[in-house]
Amino acid sequence: MKLYALEEHFVTDDVVDAWRRRDPGLAEPMMKWAVASEVTPALLDLGGGRVAAMDDAGIDTAVLSLTTPGLQNLDAAEAVALQAPTNDLLAAAVRRHPGRFEGFATLATPAPSAAADELRRAVGELGFHGALVNANSGGRSLDAPEFWDIYEAAEDLRAPVYLHPGVPVAAVTEAYYRGFGTRVDDMLATGTFGWHYDAGLTVLRMILAGVFDRFPDLRLILGHWGEVVLFYLDRVAALDRLTELRRPIAEYFRANIFITPGGISSHKYLRWSLETVGAERIMYASDHPFNRERAGSARHFLEQAPVSEADRERIAHRNWEELVAGIRR
Repeated sequence: MKLYALEEHFVTDDVVDAWRRRDPGLAEPMMKWAVASEVTPALLDLGGGRVAAMDDAGIDTAVLSLTTPGLQNLDAAEAVALQAPTNDLLAAAVRRHPGRFEGFATLATPAPSAAADELRRAVGELGFHGALVNANSGGRSLDAPEFWDIYEAAEDLRAPVYLHPGVPVAAVTEAYYRGFGTRVDDMLATGTFGWHYDAGLTVLRMILAGVFDRFPDLRLILGHWGEVVLFYLDRVAALDRLTELRRPIAEYFRANIFITPGGISSHKYLRWSLETVGAERIMYASDHPFNRERAGSARHFLEQAPVSEADRERIAHRNWEELVAGIRR
């Protein structure tokens, strides 16, 4: 059984330097974690060490993406200057490790038109399979019309966009995620709750803003079992009678959105996702290196999953292969 993992992160020295220029104290928790923690060497590794970690976890192919916040907290000129070199560096790593690495494009969302052009280049020339973006760009939610050039390009290419969490904007962080000491505050605002809630809300805003009505063939991927919102679709349905959307909100999740575990190895959440959107909407992701995989952990999660063999194959590789096969190069 071939196993793809879709939320597998890296960073480059040039991006780290740009983050440090913008924020010398690395006040944003995820930048600090990426730049100066035990995961930093693994993020910088686009070679043998990463392949060895994949082998240990039982992952055949990793679809690599620049870690949050990517280029989305930089000014437009600097973000644009970095997007092509970052993608070229990743493309070189993919060429060095054919069959083991694939790529999601890094986009300069502060300059949406340039980001859309780079997405076309990354898919058409570099062979990438879409892009990964984080839930806000310079404090602007990605449902805003200024970002729709990116979605137009993605739909035209039939290339998926992986929507990854980002740290909530400063006012939200200050109001909701402070008061318990720096370490607890930072984790509350990011990897335990804050950024999942924020990413789920971003998807709801995209639906309500009409993104998927305007771009009905847009494919979005959500990690971490749907970023909280998947578990509230029955409640969210109360909005259906208040909008002029073409479909009930839950239907966008069943037609336009794919779900991954994003490193949360929960069969309980898998069962809920299967019941809510079906096996044809679920793919695998380990969130390397932020979740340290135990020996065989990725493969063990799927091998022990309470699903049919056909659904196991769908989640492990068939859904992704079918999605990639439909991309227009």
